[in-house]
Amino acid sequence: MSNTFGQLFRVSTFGESHGPAIGCIVDGCPAGLVFDAEFIQLELDRRRPGQSSIVTQRKESDTVQVLSGVFEGKTTGTPIALLIANEDQRSRDYDHLATAFRPSHADFTWEAKFGHRDFRGGGRSSARETAARVAAGAIAKLFLRHYGVDIQGFVSQVGHISLEKNHSELDFSRTETNEVRCPDPLVAEAMISLIKTIKKEGDTIGGVVSCVVQGCPPGLGAPVFDKLQADLAKAMLSINAAKGFEYGSGFAGVTMRGSEHNDLFDSAENAALGSTISNYSGGIQGGISNGMNIYFRVAFKPVATIMREQETRNAQGENLIIQGKGRHDPCVVPRAVPIVEAMTALVLADHLLRMRGNRILG
Repeated sequence: MSNTFGQLFRVSTFGESHGPAIGCIVDGCPAGLVFDAEFIQLELDRRRPGQSSIVTQRKESDTVQVLSGVFEGKTTGTPIALLIANEDQRSRDYDHLATAFRPSHADFTWEAKFGHRDFRGGGRSSARETAARVAAGAIAKLFLRHYGVDIQGFVSQVGHISLEKNHSELDFSRTETNEVRCPDPLVAEAMISLIKTIKKEGDTIGGVVSCVVQGCPPGLGAPVFDKLQADLAKAMLSINAAKGFEYGSGFAGVTMRGSEHNDLFDSAENAALGSTISNYSGGIQGGISNGMNIYFRVAFKPVATIMREQETRNAQGENLIIQGKGRHDPCVVPRAVPIVEAMTALVLADHLLRMRGNRILG
């Protein structure tokens, strides 16, 4: 089972939902990077449970402990080990799952693959693991700052409520001003109301997280198997509950003609080389970034664990009724925003390091 992501900027995560701790090892981060521990903690605070009434009420401080790889406030070039303690496990809430399989969850598939699973909160299949990704992604963000790369994630849809504005029309400074992380206050209010209604009904709802990368230099990615959009798609679809990925014009592009869809170069005298008038390509052409904004959308399904009775089966093949217990998100997308940003940062940091070895410079 692979627990490592990336080629040069590599991240390995470890730990289970109800174990003593989770964490990660970041290997390949260049030496001399100013290590902003406060920024890393703020990123974890954005993902942590219990932060609002529309997310799981599990209480975790997600305080990160740096074990290695940093000295006198800077990275040393050696592996950076980060540890996050689990503080609020309630394993008894999962005793009824010792032999029963939750519908649409990873219970049965893990049993089929490994023959032995940690049923406490889903073990390693739990979204608790993503805290380690956010910690690692925060380091990648610090690295990308040196190159002027900025990553903005936001919730663009919850159920049938969708943010219709183009990302160029949004004020990203408003994203963190509401608990659903939608940069439009009016749409955010409707989204929050829907999530609260769904929660009262003991049900869950899905949504979409959109992401915009500004300042990405041209040249990141590869023309064949390691296309930048392919690595972004893999990163996004590795996140719990992710069900779909599209970048640029996405599926809507199939309704357009080539004459409409082609991004013509901007011929203005002050235009940057390679800049285009439109951006249906989503900042990526031939698998390689072109310097325009990269933008994509990630669809997340409704959380599989619901507080309603459902029919299921146990390991002996017997039919039974099951009902969710414990603390769960009625909608994952508010807490998925920093996870999407983190995985984006890890992909870009890795490709930025890989680009350095592609040709002789100067």
